[in-house]
Amino acid sequence: MSGERRRDPARDGRREQARVRRELAREHAREHAREHGLTGREEEVAERLRAKAAGSSTGSSALTRSPRGRLDQPRADRRRLLPVYDPEAFGRLSERVARFLGTGRFIVYMTLVIIVWVLWNIFAPDDLRFDEYPFIFLTLMLSLQASYAAPLILLAQNRQDDRDRVNLEQDRKQNERSIADTEYLTREIASLRMGLGEVATRDWIRSEFQDLIKEMDERRLFPKERDEGDR
Repeated sequence: MSGERRRDPARDGRREQARVRRELAREHAREHAREHGLTGREEEVAERLRAKAAGSSTGSSALTRSPRGRLDQPRADRRRLLPVYDPEAFGRLSERVARFLGTGRFIVYMTLVIIVWVLWNIFAPDDLRFDEYPFIFLTLMLSLQASYAAPLILLAQNRQDDRDRVNLEQDRKQNERSIADTEYLTREIASLRMGLGEVATRDWIRSEFQDLIKEMDERRLFPKERDEGDR
C-alpha cells in the first residue's frame, strides 16, 4: 500500500506543477530585479515573496495576471482631469431653475432689481454709482443671465421630453395589453353565448311538453271519457 502511495501519478503531477510554478516565480523575480537594479539581498527577498505567492496559487500563476483581468474585483477609478459630477443631480437642479424662471415671482424680482439698479445709478451720489448711463454693466448681467438660462431651460425640456417618451411607451404597452384583454373577453363571451344557445331553457321544455301532450291527445292514447271518469 505504501509503494502504491509513493507512485501516485496525481500527486507526482501536482508536485511537478508546483515545481514549475516556483521556477517561473524565480525567473520572474530575477527579471524584476534586473529591470529595477536590486541588490542581491533585495533580489532574494523578492524571490521568496514571489515564490510564496506562486506556491499559494491554485490555478495559473498569479504573477502573469494583471489586476484588470480579475473579474471578481471592481475596477479602480481612473484619474480624470475634468471634474466628475452627477448628471441626474445637475438635471434636477436645471429643472428647478427652469421652473423658477417660468414663474411670475421671477419676473417681479427681476423687475424690482432692474428698477433699483437704474434708480441707484441715477440718483445716488457720484462716488457710489457703479454703472453710469447707458447702464452697460446691467446689460452685461442680463445677457449673462440669459446665456445661462437658455441652456438650463433646454436641458429641462430634454429631460421632460425623455419622461414623456417613457410615459408614452408605457401607455402604448398598457393599451396593447388592454386591447388583448378585451379581445380575449369578447371571444369568451361569444363562446358562452354560443354555448347557451344550445342549452334547454324552461320555456323550451314547457313548449316541448305541450307539443307532446297535443300529439298524445291526437293519437287518443288517453281517451277523454276515461279522463272525465277519473275526475
